[in-house]
Amino acid sequence: MKSLALIDNWPVTTAAAAVVRADGTVLGSHGPGAHRFPLASVTKPLAAYAALVAYEEGAVELDEPAGPAGSTVRHLLAHTSGLAFDEHRVMAPAGERRLYSNAGFEQLGDHIAKATDIPFAEYLRQAVLEPLGMTSTSLEGSPAKDGVSTVDDLARFAAEVQAPRLLDPRTVAEAMTVQYPGTKGVLPGYGHQNPNDWGLGFEIRDGKSPHWTGSSSSPRTFGHFGQSGTFLWIDPAAGAACVALTDRAFGPWAVQVWPELTDAVLAELR
Repeated sequence: MKSLALIDNWPVTTAAAAVVRADGTVLGSHGPGAHRFPLASVTKPLAAYAALVAYEEGAVELDEPAGPAGSTVRHLLAHTSGLAFDEHRVMAPAGERRLYSNAGFEQLGDHIAKATDIPFAEYLRQAVLEPLGMTSTSLEGSPAKDGVSTVDDLARFAAEVQAPRLLDPRTVAEAMTVQYPGTKGVLPGYGHQNPNDWGLGFEIRDGKSPHWTGSSSSPRTFGHFGQSGTFLWIDPAAGAACVALTDRAFGPWAVQVWPELTDAVLAELR
């Protein structure tokens, strides 16, 4: 895909990108696909997928208590547990506000580790990474932000989310459905959003503005971006997903060039 060559103009040292269909067909890739990049918060969809495997295995229930008082596994996945961004401190009652929380995903990881008696990084490897052949991906700390992966591996994950084999498709449909509709909050890097819609570990675009996807992205688009200059989106209307990884921290440069790339990819898909 010619559109992916736009990453050559990005103000970064190293970048790689790919577009993949549900059947695993890589429509295009550009840059070093096997280069390992820190994912930052693009770690969260991987952690969420492992949590959903634990749910389907019966190790946890989505609505069982987890995290602070009144919170559940579902609240932690949907950033409505009330926990602060990076502190294990309660800022609001569960379910009332969309408080994007690394601490919430850390408590989610601890909860699943206790329920399965397997360290969360190892559970993620066994439940998601190994079955998908993501041999260059690892979790090296927090399930909120310490994943390391490649564009090639994340293309495999993006194909799985579009056409699930590890999970029942109904579970994945739930993950891309708005949880606690009407909840407002701050989308990191993009300010206050009302509503600030999220599914289970995936952010849902809906009508958000400004946003890191494109002006032509469908409202059904879902995914995640990371402060290390990384993103993964899946647009069901386009029938494809796009992964882009870089080695420069998120900032104004990304706010400008990410939507341009997304719109170019979507135009080429059409």
